[in-house]
Amino acid sequence: MPAITGGPGPYIYVCTRMRVRKAKLIQKDEYQRMLNMSLPEITRIIGETAYKQEIDELATSFKGIDLIEVALSWNLAKEYQKILEITPGTLKQFTRSYLRRWDIQNVLTILRGKTQGIKHGKIKEILIPAGSLGRAMLDKLIAEDSVDRIIEALRGERMYPVLAAKIGEAKEIGSFSKMENELYRQFYADVIAEAKSGIKGGELYLSFIRLDIDVMNIKTLFRLRADTFEEDPHEMFIAGGVLTVNDFVRLNVIKDHGEFIDALRMKVKQKTLVSFLDELKEKKKVHDIEMSLTRVQLDQMERMSKLHPFSVHPILVYLEKKKYEVFNLRALARGKESKLASERISEHLVM
Repeated sequence: MPAITGGPGPYIYVCTRMRVRKAKLIQKDEYQRMLNMSLPEITRIIGETAYKQEIDELATSFKGIDLIEVALSWNLAKEYQKILEITPGTLKQFTRSYLRRWDIQNVLTILRGKTQGIKHGKIKEILIPAGSLGRAMLDKLIAEDSVDRIIEALRGERMYPVLAAKIGEAKEIGSFSKMENELYRQFYADVIAEAKSGIKGGELYLSFIRLDIDVMNIKTLFRLRADTFEEDPHEMFIAGGVLTVNDFVRLNVIKDHGEFIDALRMKVKQKTLVSFLDELKEKKKVHDIEMSLTRVQLDQMERMSKLHPFSVHPILVYLEKKKYEVFNLRALARGKESKLASERISEHLVM
């Protein structure tokens, strides 16, 4: 392994490593093959891939779906930590800040698990300690005996002010959804501020983040249209993308589907997103739209990484594609465990 020193060499090295790793991810035809397999067969196949070490290490403690769940979580967290270790300079800073989104997911998973009375072991199985909160801290949070004590244990962490401000409302309405919205709004505001701070490569990082925000806001608009509950669109909106909050609110009140698509299309700048919206003249289920949007986003991220091959883009593309590989394998395993038809499982795969 070459020494990580100054100059362009380390950037070329790590971005090349990302492309090699990405090429080894499970391909569409392999997922199609696994759709026709049983859960034991899928476990065997997973044990022959990059997840072999985790499957082997955990096989004496877990079986079936539990073995797959824990092995996938361990592997993803370990892979993300490896990426941080080999990533130099500002690329490391951007990668670390991007991975902080896992802190939100992990804390919300623990809060929801505690509220629902889920056993500690089951909560731990699905956590991905890839952000700033390590495995030891997450174990400490799981061990706390109340939601309030979990939040108090996070005092001093970046997300604490939002958690402390929103916990009362969350307990009152019996939902962490508004807290979740605010945590992601804070996350993206922090990331954008970091990208705009004048740091080298910040503009390229910002373009990646803005695409992510655009896709999240579009998904939210489609969810709001399908939801029978009245939600305040101001609380659902994430700033920093192509849409302003006024755009978002105006789009949300358009009732006619065709008119809504046309109005959204006029606001969106990414050609791939415009092409995607052109295909939505006929109504589709929200789930199908969200899955399609995710695929469009990954395709656009791939294009960005090819335009800027020695930047943060190839790293972030790999992080996302690796994440969806784990999500796909988890969906396959859960679907087989629940005896769902292959067609139904396929609807939940990003491939």
